Amino acid sequence: MKDYEHPFFRPLWRRVAVVAVCVIWAGIEFASGTPFWGVIALGFAAYAVWQFFYLYKPAEEAKPPVEPKE
Repeated sequence: MKDYEHPFFRPLWRRVAVVAVCVIWAGIEFASGTPFWGVIALGFAAYAVWQFFYLYKPAEEAKPPVEPKE
């Protein structure tokens, strides 16, 4: 299993939240006058988009076996 396939990241809102936090962090860094760290944070955001939206394949959940009706 790869890190981006971890069950923690299965809900879409968590993947979006990780990307949003990285973008907000980058904005704060640029606003405070530290563009180097802003670019680093944008790099994290770009990597998260790549991992969580481009490469992400939702794992199929195990379904309980269907019992035959009598």
